[in-house]
Amino acid sequence: MGARKKKAADARKELMKSTYVAKLNNCPTSPRKMRLVADMIRGKKVDQALGLLKFSKKEAAGNMHKLLLSAINNWQAKNEGVRIEDETLVVSQVFVDSARQLKRLRPAPQGRGYRIRKRSNHVTLFVDTINKKENKEQVTENTEA
Repeated sequence: MGARKKKAADARKELMKSTYVAKLNNCPTSPRKMRLVADMIRGKKVDQALGLLKFSKKEAAGNMHKLLLSAINNWQAKNEGVRIEDETLVVSQVFVDSARQLKRLRPAPQGRGYRIRKRSNHVTLFVDTINKKENKEQVTENTEA
């Protein structure tokens, strides 16, 4: 690995130390349905997002609820000396990508078959503290000016 690539890799590694992520892969829900739930919690405080997910009737909300709890646990693992009640955690980013499709055939008239695409998705959820989020915005404003 060259010096330039090593420097970039080290910078990414340092950035990931202060990033709190949880990923859900191959969830057997349509990405379109999961995005409705993701849009519901994006930008909300963690306790408010947990309440929204807990009382939502959508099936995808249950998977997202587990994922959010996992992201909170990841935050606690990296910040052992800090109490979660003292910090204000926010769902900073959520994105849903489509995963592998299972293709099935449904019998149709005259010897044909209609294709059924059973879709699945990957969900990535980022949790951040409000103070850190404000600091990042100030840094980007200073670099742009």
